[in-house]
Amino acid sequence: MASILRKSKVVAMIRTSTLLSQIRSMSNIPENTVYGGPKPQNPNQRVTLANLRQKHKKGEPITVVTAYDYPSAVHIDMAGIDVCLVGDSASMVVHGHDTTLPITVDEMLVHCRAVARGAKRPLLVGDLPFGSYESSSDQAVNTAVRILKEGGMDAIKLEGGSPSRITAAKAIVEAGIAVMGHVGLTPQAISVLGGFRPQGRNVASAVKVVETALALQEAGCFSVVLECVPPVVAAATTSALQIPTIGIGAGPFCSGQVLVYHDLLGMLQHPHHAKVTPKFCKQFGQVGEIINKALLDYKEEVTNGSFPSPSHTPYKISADDVNGFLSELRKLGLDKAADAAEKNA
Repeated sequence: MASILRKSKVVAMIRTSTLLSQIRSMSNIPENTVYGGPKPQNPNQRVTLANLRQKHKKGEPITVVTAYDYPSAVHIDMAGIDVCLVGDSASMVVHGHDTTLPITVDEMLVHCRAVARGAKRPLLVGDLPFGSYESSSDQAVNTAVRILKEGGMDAIKLEGGSPSRITAAKAIVEAGIAVMGHVGLTPQAISVLGGFRPQGRNVASAVKVVETALALQEAGCFSVVLECVPPVVAAATTSALQIPTIGIGAGPFCSGQVLVYHDLLGMLQHPHHAKVTPKFCKQFGQVGEIINKALLDYKEEVTNGSFPSPSHTPYKISADDVNGFLSELRKLGLDKAADAAEKNA
């Protein structure tokens, strides 16, 4: 008898455990709430540096897109993009500045955390913003640690190839943090470059691009971004390196490509964006026009009273509760409010 009871208890416990598991798995679809969240991601599908090395070895192009918030990160995640870069370009496309220089580490961390909550599959790379790593290797390592610990990133990216930048990259790698380099047009150096100017367009500049990329590889970088250089220079650099190159305005001969989220979607439609949108960017959509039309349609329907319609007014109250509500309002001396409620019940 005791044996039967023990077996019954075991069966009951298994059923309870199974039921609880099913409830937890359904928790992303609330039955009686206003908002529901996205489905949980499979952590086994997370892109790693090993995955990128394997793709590079096979000659498979690597896809990279920037993201700055939770919604864009979710879209990038769903599209199966390999790498999600939380770029300091947020300074321009999100904060409205003319350059990438004003954005701070604390502002970047807000963007990083939001992206980390939304993108569960891609490798996450966070930019070190201007002023956060140039003073010393210690400063660079400290900022990189914050990007990972506080921002939830997997790796960091830093710009330039001066000796101090190479030293900083090496120190960060030695601290156990993966580093993506960035050569060619480095937007944080516009005061030296004289603006957003392409690089590698003469012999000395072209050789410098290749040499800088090689130095970043030697420092331990797992990849290098090549921005706004001629395709022949990008091809030479890609061939010279044993790590992937990620092109942006560098032609088709890189190991992968990166574009800014807002640019490739054609999201922004205003003079500032027209001024800063690079010539090399292909718009794969006209999302900005769709957004503008939706906003105009919303404004029109609110103005003419057609929104919200009954189909968008889902929350009901029973007739008995309405009567009780009206009675309580009148007891409070709110006769006008009671009349309004009764008229629209």
